[in-house]
Formats: sequence, structure tokens, C-alpha cells
Amino acid sequence: MRGKPLTIAGGGLAGSLVALALAKLRPEVPFMLIEQSETFGGNHIWSFFDADIAAADRWLVEPFIARSWDGYDIRFPARARTLPTRYNSTRSKLLDRLVRERLRPDQYRLGMIVPGHEIDIDARGAAHLEALDLGWQKFVGREVRLAAPHGLERPIVMDACVDQVDGYRFIYCLPFAEDRLLIEDTYYSADAALDRDALGRRIEAYAEKQGWRVAAVEHEETGVLPVAMGGDFDAFWPESDRAARIGLCGGFFHPTTGYSLPDAVRTAMLIARQEDFSNLPTVLRAASKRLWKARGFYRLLDRMLFRAAAPAERYRVLEHFYRLDPALIERFYAGQSTLADKARILSGKPPVPLRRALKALAA
Repeated sequence: MRGKPLTIAGGGLAGSLVALALAKLRPEVPFMLIEQSETFGGNHIWSFFDADIAAADRWLVEPFIARSWDGYDIRFPARARTLPTRYNSTRSKLLDRLVRERLRPDQYRLGMIVPGHEIDIDARGAAHLEALDLGWQKFVGREVRLAAPHGLERPIVMDACVDQVDGYRFIYCLPFAEDRLLIEDTYYSADAALDRDALGRRIEAYAEKQGWRVAAVEHEETGVLPVAMGGDFDAFWPESDRAARIGLCGGFFHPTTGYSLPDAVRTAMLIARQEDFSNLPTVLRAASKRLWKARGFYRLLDRMLFRAAAPAERYRVLEHFYRLDPALIERFYAGQSTLADKARILSGKPPVPLRRALKALAA
């Protein structure tokens, strides 16, 4: 047991889950969760598949799940499919409520910035990315109330039957109620610039094309997430750097999807199991480096997506991928692809020019 409270800087998803795990599993450990804004979790909807999180760890996210569905759809010009994997979406406002309910008032502070030298666990978001070779997943999402039911039974995780501009583009839809829907315009792009107004107009055009009349916009969020194609891990997180990083600044995100919730759950449980918290920087760096080595295949696929296909043709890479077995697709999203999975993903006629594919593979 520590005398000085363990200082967690950043009350977003990663920092909040660490605090919740410690409060539940290690009540003897003093800690302080510090967030500079006035709420925990920011302004986000996070989603995950059932297969992404171990059943034993499900309790950590269950209380802030807003909606779950028994499957999801994908739509491409040459392929449409319903997959049976259960899909879940969480809300930051539910996470905020959960943190306030589960933590004591002396375990958190809002509206406060902690000095860098006082930080034990750094959960302040994306940082130290200059050593990585990155593309970007960027989006604008609007949760709308419609004038009539939308008719969707399940989420559309990817609808790529839209104009392909600024890289690989798709629409993502979450039906929260019969007349409420999140419509998100998403791009896999070479740059991080986000034209919020232009994406908003494209969301409006998509809704109109589907026959949905928007009565009100009830929520809007934006995001720019890193998509890792390569880089130097030891430059990203030098061994001499004694920071205990988690979340995006620690490299705990899926290189292709940008999903961070599954890694945030696993990291929170790893921290809660520690006996010696003074060794956290070493433990977390080692965990991040293991993930970096294990996920090289996903970075290879990212190079294929960004560098082997012309921007207007990138959707073909994902269209080709979604021909595969649902269990393989589950393992891909969970970051647990087997050697056989990897061979299967790369099999068949390449959906991109062969010469460019080989060049991307060799990079």
C-alpha cells in the first residue's frame, strides 16, 4: 500500500477505467483521478464487439453501455452482409455518471491540471506520435432525432456505397431508438485535417438519400484517430522515459481500427493487478512494446490500404476483407488474428495492383 496517492492525469476513457478498476479491486490503494475539464470521458460514443473484451472483465464496461445489438451490417458496392457478432456502444455521459458514483469525493478532481512531475499515470490522450508513420481515421458524427422511424434493425458499421473522397470513406450508423440515429461520416485519410462543415453537409445528404427527415440534431462529436503504418517504438517510448503512459499516448490502440476501449480495459486490469506501483513505467512500456511487436501484421495491412491502393479504390481492400468468416473478422477486430487468419486475409486475388501491393508489403 502506497502512502502518496497514485496520480492519474486525464479522466478520459483510459484514466477513468483505471480509477474504476482500482476502486473495485484495490480499495486499499490511494489514488487521485485528475481531469482538466468539468466532466469525465469527454464527448464520445465508444463501441466494441463482444469478442473484444474477456468475459471476466465485462463488469468494467457494462454499466456505461448505452445499447447493444445482436449483429451488424456492412455495405459495399459489390458486397452487402449481416454479421452475427454482438455489438455494443457506450456513452461518455454514462461513464461520467459512473465515475462520480463509484469514486469517493477525495478520489477525483475536475477542472484541474496536474504538473507533469507529479503524474504517476499519464492518460492525457494522443501524444509522442512524431516517431510513428501514421495515417488518420477522422470523422464527424451527429446523433439525430428523425421525423419518422428509420427502419434499421442493427448498426451499419461500414456503408462504403458513397462517394469516395479524401481517402477511404464510409458512413457509420447506430440506431439508438426507432427515431434516433447516430450518423457518422468517416475517412481513412493521409492527413489529419477535418472540415467539420463539409462533413456535416455530407451527413445531411446521406440522411436525405436514405429517406430520413432530420427533426433535430441532439449530439455531435468529432475525432481524429491515428492509424499506425510503422515507426520506431523505441523512439516513440524511449527506455529512458520514465512516464507510465496509458491510452493513446502509450500506444494502446488497434493500429487499423483506432479502437482503444478494449486496450483500455486490459490496461486497467493490468494496473489493478500490480503489487509494486513504483514499477508501473517499466510494466506499461513492456506491455506496449509487446503489443507493438504482436500487431505488426495490422500495420502491414494499413500500408496496403494507404499506399497500395489509389484513394478512390481503397474501399476494395475492405470489401475484399469482408468476404471472410465472421469468427476471423471477430479476431481481427480484437487484435487476436492467428497465423492462419493472416494467411487467409492475404490470400486470393489482391484487391489492389500487385506491384503496389508488393511494394507496400516490403516497406
